[in-house]
Amino acid sequence: MSDTALPQIEPSPMLELLAGFIVELREAGLPVSLTENLDAVEAVTHIPIEDRSAFKYALGATLVKNHTHWQAFETVFEVYFSLRGSQYAMEGEAGEAGEFEFDEEGSDQAGAGQGEGQGQGQGGGSGMSPEELAQMLYQALQRGDQGMMKALARQAVRRYAGMEPGRPVGGTYYLYRTLRNLDLDSVMERLMDSARQDAIDNDEDLSSLDERLQQDEIKARIEQLKKEIEAEIRRMLVADRGVEAMARTLRKPLPEDVDFMHATREEMAKLRTAIYPLTRKLAAKLARKRKYGRRGALDFRKMVRASLSYGGVPADPKFRIPRPHKPEIFVIADISGSVAAFARFTLHLVYAISNQFSKVRAFVFIDGLDEVTDYFDNVDDIAEAIHRVNTEADVVWVDGHSDYGHAFGVFWEKYGKDVGPKTTVLILGDARNNYHASQSWIIKEIQDKARSVFWLNPEPQNYWDTGDSIVGEYGDHCDGVYEVRNLRHLETFVEKLV
Repeated sequence: MSDTALPQIEPSPMLELLAGFIVELREAGLPVSLTENLDAVEAVTHIPIEDRSAFKYALGATLVKNHTHWQAFETVFEVYFSLRGSQYAMEGEAGEAGEFEFDEEGSDQAGAGQGEGQGQGQGGGSGMSPEELAQMLYQALQRGDQGMMKALARQAVRRYAGMEPGRPVGGTYYLYRTLRNLDLDSVMERLMDSARQDAIDNDEDLSSLDERLQQDEIKARIEQLKKEIEAEIRRMLVADRGVEAMARTLRKPLPEDVDFMHATREEMAKLRTAIYPLTRKLAAKLARKRKYGRRGALDFRKMVRASLSYGGVPADPKFRIPRPHKPEIFVIADISGSVAAFARFTLHLVYAISNQFSKVRAFVFIDGLDEVTDYFDNVDDIAEAIHRVNTEADVVWVDGHSDYGHAFGVFWEKYGKDVGPKTTVLILGDARNNYHASQSWIIKEIQDKARSVFWLNPEPQNYWDTGDSIVGEYGDHCDGVYEVRNLRHLETFVEKLV
């Protein structure tokens, strides 16, 4: 054998970048399979790399399957494909000098705008005063000049953000400093005044509708400028800290992975948006599961009759067709404190797929208990019913602090007779009982009468049975106790339910 070493094939930088990009998408929670990875690599071979927009949407078309994942995809894309050469490096000479550096797509327009603001003889923005920069910004927004806005965003970040290599400060702080110095509210007022004056000069009457449309157009241009500023800050941070470090810093959970108990207002809004496509998908899956469920028991008589065509040999086994019944669902939800968000989304989901159940009844409690089933009858928007639950339900008995024992006692006294062998009972709550009597015997009585009893707890499992939590005591009389902290957990549980 020859001692000559086999030639080493070096992977291209683009393939390495794509590989890291796919890994980060998976770390962010996007379900990217090997086949989709290969599809993405194949897709970008047909796209010119310099066409950033086409490149982005080619990757998105092959890798994103849920519209709620698009924002996470965009964030990772902007981090991994933010640098376009050495011009964005923080330590670069151009960056220190503060000169304008125009993209190819906007070079002509940007150059024209620069000439208006500075005179044709100057080649950069380093000598401009803040007033001259503000005037150029005003002109760019007035014309909707995309190329000029990109160049001005780059110059504004380098002038006002105060970014220092190695400084552990997040991009939000740099964005705040840049926008504060640009004073875009004043720029918007100038643009609106200019539009009104143009209407007067042309002997036209600017109606309230025209003014609103003009205002919306200016707001859209300002939002585009803010996005360009954010993109420039992100590029400079990537140049300073590296792609992987920035990707970890900017990584946020997908809507279905957001913890109910600690969601911000913005995350709550995304959860409400994400729950509707989830319910449609889940309802279709449950209906399909019911229709094409596993086969029933062996039908001996039918098999013998069929075997006559084979000379009495039972070559083709026959099975009884299962006829699964739709279960009844009783939901008993704690709506106190932070647990209320978890109960709200569970009620959303259960009622959205209520056609998969023969009957759905809802009960809510704090230290008292009330049935709220009627709130959901004949309503188009479940959010309206949830609002009524939070404002009209009679759930306070003494002091408005959770008392599971008393609430279960009220349920058993008023509604226990309605629980039957077709009833599945879902209890939603963290079982933090403020050291009141547990009355766990009631859960045992419910379990004896019902088809099944499940407890869904929004707290992490390692918090269970700590402090005033007595979920273990209640769990002894349940068919299952599940940690359900986000929509993904909730979806998995409901799939098991039917």
